[in-house]
Amino acid sequence: MATPPAPQSPEQPAAPGPFDASVAPSEPAKKKGGLGRKILGIVLAIAVVLFWRLGLPYLTGEAPVHAEAGDCVVVTGPENDPEVESKGCTEKVPNLFKVVKVVDNTFDLDKCEGVADVALAQQLETDKFVLCMEPVKN
Repeated sequence: MATPPAPQSPEQPAAPGPFDASVAPSEPAKKKGGLGRKILGIVLAIAVVLFWRLGLPYLTGEAPVHAEAGDCVVVTGPENDPEVESKGCTEKVPNLFKVVKVVDNTFDLDKCEGVADVALAQQLETDKFVLCMEPVKN
């Protein structure tokens, strides 16, 4: 005759028995914030790309000055890569020009013919324009 198993005391853990689905270990807990972190990463990556393409030239001074008629600018640097900086029209600086006309969406310097003595084409990404200017007499 078989002897019945001895009763277990509360200090002893139960011996592992055959597999029972009702007591199977639960699935690992899903990480909280996983989707939120992915979305945040994507948004951050897009912001960095936009800053690099659009904002950085403005911070480094490499963006063209999109002056309006009546504004004054100083033009320096080589002819094939001029640098343009906004200035007050009353400042006593060399190479000061007053913008007479701005022609958007073109590089055609002939658009300034008969309007101004100096024409300067500028571009940043898709923004292209021509500044028609006259020298300011100091």
